[in-house]
Amino acid sequence: MMSIKLPLWLRFVLVVGVVGLVSGASLIAYRYYTHPVTLTVAVGSIDGEAAKAMSAIASELVSTSAPVRLKVIDSGTALGAADAFSSGKVDLAVVRGDVGDLSQAKAVVVVSHVVLLIVAPPGSPIDSVDNLKGHTVGVVGGVANSKIVDVLTKEYDLGRAKVVFKNIALADVRQVIQSKEVSALLVVIPLAEKYLSLVRGFFQLDHKKVPVLIPIESAGAIAEAERAYESFDVPKGTLRGSPPVPDDDLTTLRASLYLVANKKLGTDLVTSLTQAIMRVRRDLMREQPIFGQITAPSTDQDAYLPLHPGAAAVYNSTQQSFMDEYGNWIYLTPMVLGGAATLLAAAWKFLGIGKPATQGPLDSLYALARRIRNGGSEAELSAIEEEIDEILTAEHAKSANGDETAVDDATLNVAAHRLESLIHDRRALLAKRPAVASAA
Repeated sequence: MMSIKLPLWLRFVLVVGVVGLVSGASLIAYRYYTHPVTLTVAVGSIDGEAAKAMSAIASELVSTSAPVRLKVIDSGTALGAADAFSSGKVDLAVVRGDVGDLSQAKAVVVVSHVVLLIVAPPGSPIDSVDNLKGHTVGVVGGVANSKIVDVLTKEYDLGRAKVVFKNIALADVRQVIQSKEVSALLVVIPLAEKYLSLVRGFFQLDHKKVPVLIPIESAGAIAEAERAYESFDVPKGTLRGSPPVPDDDLTTLRASLYLVANKKLGTDLVTSLTQAIMRVRRDLMREQPIFGQITAPSTDQDAYLPLHPGAAAVYNSTQQSFMDEYGNWIYLTPMVLGGAATLLAAAWKFLGIGKPATQGPLDSLYALARRIRNGGSEAELSAIEEEIDEILTAEHAKSANGDETAVDDATLNVAAHRLESLIHDRRALLAKRPAVASAA
């Protein structure tokens, strides 16, 4: 069977094409592997500040080329964010620990803490929960605060005391206070100046008129029964400094705002997300101090909201070691390099680089063996002997001139001796043929 040898230029084009395809596929695979992962996160608050804060974090992740990015979805309220998360519409959510269905949630970071404040207008005689009997309390935040209202109602038996809780839109707070439709306000806010200023703005205050903060004396008992809450002391002068409001540390309830991830979300992905958020937190604090409230959730096994394994790896310093993380690369790199070397060798051989353009002397000698076996006359065998002599003479001349490509004498002699033996045997066979023919 005759083999076809492709021209050098065509072989070169084929090799370049194969290299291009492999390189392109490798580049696509690398870009896919290193491409940032975008996760959807639901947030919600009545003033829209939660969405702005999370958007600031998302922008910082982009500017620092973090491996995880966030797509912020404003759900309007904390309950809306919790519902979007529980229904599987988003990967992450910023939720209050006391709002919505969190059965699929695992904590990543604590974004902030929110504190319950029950505030009565200046000059109000209401200074305790018991004194709310027969009054109407305006609930700023609506259904998001329904659980905390239920907890207070149960603890203090406010239903029997005929205390009415009325949901109020943020824009209507000042109007209902002035019209005395409510006797006090219930708000749940972070203790940040932005929100404290908002509460002060609900009332017409001057140096003598100060609002009344109502303590939750049973906060400790409530926290033991409802793990979403904890007892918390509002520091003296938090709402107003002079005169101080409150005039002493005030006991109330506090809940946490969590960034939660679905428990099915990958561990490595959540680890990268946690590291990225804790890293950009330091930069964001310079512009907005509220980001300083971003902290690690409880790492206890019996925590109210369990940690996601990916976040736990960060807080417990159990991330993969160098060998765990790069062991596969260390193991695979020699294999990949070996495969690449094999492909290069195959390409080199395919191109024929380094091969002699003409047939070598040994090839010529070995090719004569078939002709000797098929030789049909003494003249043909003599011609073959002359060719052998010419090849040997040429190689001896090259060797004498110091040509490095010359075949060594020992190899030539072995090949020539074999051919001479074949010629001798063929001559003997040809000499016997006339006798065989006569006998026949």
